[in-house]
Amino acid sequence: MKHRLPTLVLVTAWSVTAMAQPLPYQNPDLPAAERAADLCQRLTLEEKIQLMTDRSPAIGRLGLPAFEWWNEALHGVARNGTATVFPITMAMAASFDDDLVHDVFSAASDEARAKNTEARRTGRLNRYRGLSFWTPNINIFRDPRWGRGQETYGEDPYLTSRMGLAVVRGLQGEGGRYRKLLACAKHFAVHSGPEWNRHQFDIETLPLRDLYETYLPAFKTLVQEAEVAEVMCAYNRFENEPCCGNNRLLQRILRDEWGFQGIVTSDCGALDDFWMQNRHDYSPDAPTAAAEALRAGTDVECLFNTYSHLAEAVRAGQVSESDIDRSVRRLMQARIELGDLDPDSLVEWTQIPMSIVANEEHRDLALRAARESIVLLQNRRNLLPIDEHRAPRIVVMGENAVDTTMQWGNYNGFPRHTVSILEGIRSFLPSAIYKEGFGLIETSPEAVAALSADEDIRRADVVVYVGGISPRLEGEEMNVKVEGFQGGDRTSIELPATQRNVLTALHAASKRVVFVNCSGSAIALAPETANCEAILQAWYPGEAGGTAVAETLFGRVNPSGKLPITFYASDNQLPDYEDYHMTGRTYRYLPTDVCPLFPFGHGLSYTRFRLSRPRYEQGRLRVNLQNKGRRDGTEVIQVYLRRNDDHEGPVRTLRAFQRVSLKAGERKQVSIEFPRERFETWDAESNAMRVVPGDYTLYVGTSSNESDLQRINVHLNE
Repeated sequence: MKHRLPTLVLVTAWSVTAMAQPLPYQNPDLPAAERAADLCQRLTLEEKIQLMTDRSPAIGRLGLPAFEWWNEALHGVARNGTATVFPITMAMAASFDDDLVHDVFSAASDEARAKNTEARRTGRLNRYRGLSFWTPNINIFRDPRWGRGQETYGEDPYLTSRMGLAVVRGLQGEGGRYRKLLACAKHFAVHSGPEWNRHQFDIETLPLRDLYETYLPAFKTLVQEAEVAEVMCAYNRFENEPCCGNNRLLQRILRDEWGFQGIVTSDCGALDDFWMQNRHDYSPDAPTAAAEALRAGTDVECLFNTYSHLAEAVRAGQVSESDIDRSVRRLMQARIELGDLDPDSLVEWTQIPMSIVANEEHRDLALRAARESIVLLQNRRNLLPIDEHRAPRIVVMGENAVDTTMQWGNYNGFPRHTVSILEGIRSFLPSAIYKEGFGLIETSPEAVAALSADEDIRRADVVVYVGGISPRLEGEEMNVKVEGFQGGDRTSIELPATQRNVLTALHAASKRVVFVNCSGSAIALAPETANCEAILQAWYPGEAGGTAVAETLFGRVNPSGKLPITFYASDNQLPDYEDYHMTGRTYRYLPTDVCPLFPFGHGLSYTRFRLSRPRYEQGRLRVNLQNKGRRDGTEVIQVYLRRNDDHEGPVRTLRAFQRVSLKAGERKQVSIEFPRERFETWDAESNAMRVVPGDYTLYVGTSSNESDLQRINVHLNE
């Protein structure tokens, strides 16, 4: 007979330590805040300062392990070896599917936890292997010239908020004893280019309305609804104060108005910009800069060039040790909430195995994300989908057809395999011919001139040209100096001239052309709408992008993506890039006499949908949706708002959306929650966001374009 051991003898690794009467900071049964306070009072000043860098060292005498604050997971675990590479975030925003985004970041956080556990157990905890992930980027994409737009969720505050919520909840986990990871909302605040002058740029003035109605809502949502662990302050200045030393942003708004209790981290090197020459010229020296950032509320510095001078600032009386204690308590509380000070046997997330990294389920999820993100912009004469059973003669052209690294975007991981767009097409049609030598920026005039005489081109039923741009041309602070690009940004949103010339030549040769555009944001494609029958927006579609593009071209997938940004007709529709005022920007403030090429929310399907007359009652909007075509498909119902007597506000602004999938011929009643708080707008009388009683118009339809919307008049009482 087996003897049952007394309960007190059945011990874990932690309870053995517990029997030795641990110190309060070592006791997992105490609240994290209490443990952090106890630990802080045991640290020396020098130790506290060392903990305020992104590479926090171990403190052996207290049993404190090393901790890495800087990690990246923009669209999958980045910069840390093999990982699943999902489409860029702009692409995922085009899905209008926040459930998908939550699944993506739950998968990414699984991979992150597994990698961290292995790194700690093998003594290889280096940068990009920690549990603090500096994502999501929820800056509003106000201008298509910004090269980092690919990292955002588009130009709309509501869509960005919904996507950001999904990201944070997927990364940080829900319902467990410990946080899964720490997510970080960045870059706070009012930051979206230019890249080339971000270390000197000052947004001197900005209307309160633009600040609170456009640039801040997503941050507020992530702080108050998602309980995001970290907020990253931006490089630039706002109202003459660097964002990482900006009392209005970091104290009055973030902590006082919104009640943020978490960590503020600097962008990498942002504190150096306070005092180094030819940057902000704000602080006279490093100790003063350190004091100014700390007093404003920046808790941890990335790169530790300025906070290494904090002891000097304390000795000079510029800050007190209690100011440092406040930040250290926040940092240590977050680490305790991760289980960083506790044994793995107590932390459920440490049981995730390495076999989950880039596994089949995650690869399938990357394919699902790519499928949902593709936007069919144009399809004249229903050229698409191509019927491969008729064995059409297909010629594929363009550098992006074979460039797999383009598909990874920026801030990327390294997949086990990437399916190129050419590979995807040939999986359906092995006979497809690829023509080399047609680059993104350079193609010889001779090659263009020869197109009309090329036998393969002459015989082709369809030419699939895979072009656009590349993460090697747009991104964060890049050393790129070619026509149309500067420092990671674009100086022109037009398609590069060499590609435009090729497409013009193909049109002149009477070829039916499908243009597959790969880019991080909007390209002005006005001539291409005339020269190409069909245009497919593929973004940077991740490791499975080639499969998803081919499935869409050949009709195995019915496209359902919608634009999370405006595709302007030309450079002439853009305001001054360095002006942060919203006037004339995005679909929300585009003048009524300016017609974009493709509006926000636009996206075609291979089937036809019909919306009935919508009704609004008791906080719900109801509408019938019918699939009138012969193919199964998915539509995104979009709900926009306008306050009728608000003549300074947006033309309309997104306040709800819902993806609806229907079989061919199917009809469904759709109910969308639209409570009173969704009517919140800027109130000029009180200088605040609030629900103002009065008359409103709800616009319900399939894009932000007036012709795609039906109106409902709503009156709100006091």
